[in-house]
Amino acid sequence: MDIRQVFGDNLKHYRSLAGMSQAALAVKMGVDRAHVSSMERGQQNVTIITLWHAALALEVEPDLLLKEDVSDRT
Repeated sequence: MDIRQVFGDNLKHYRSLAGMSQAALAVKMGVDRAHVSSMERGQQNVTIITLWHAALALEVEPDLLLKEDVSDRT
């Protein structure tokens, strides 16, 4: 699977677990809601800084946002 889609699926998963809307995540990350939507759809090549901001906003370890095997998600 494309790593952009892996990241997007994980971003959406952890955002949902946190009970957060795309808009709320966007505010915490300092980006636009449309950018969060685009990342979740796997349409963005995110930078390492964006990955870090997403992990901080979701209060998860950055590596969890890159795990391909969904059974590894907690």
